[in-house]
Amino acid sequence: MSDPVVDKIQKNPKYLELRKKRSGFGWFLTLLMMVVYYGYIALIAFNKPFLAQPIGAGVTTLGIPIGMGVIIFTIVITGIYVRRANSEFDALTTEILKDASK
Repeated sequence: MSDPVVDKIQKNPKYLELRKKRSGFGWFLTLLMMVVYYGYIALIAFNKPFLAQPIGAGVTTLGIPIGMGVIIFTIVITGIYVRRANSEFDALTTEILKDASK
């Protein structure tokens, strides 16, 4: 008992293109995030003296801004994904739905 609209959507070449682009982009950003996050964790585990270096004459160490950088990087790549999803992916979705409703 399949819905004919769903069948139309799944057979649409634009739908296959959307799935491929969205999935590939998602995996790429996931890989980037994992490299950054696990790179920071690896620094904590294997090179504590590097992260413990003080910045200037204060008590703040190098690990603090690097950790903040990881958080900022996460926010930036989330924004990149949302921007692409709202433009390219949403446009493709609209085209697919128009084709399916014919």
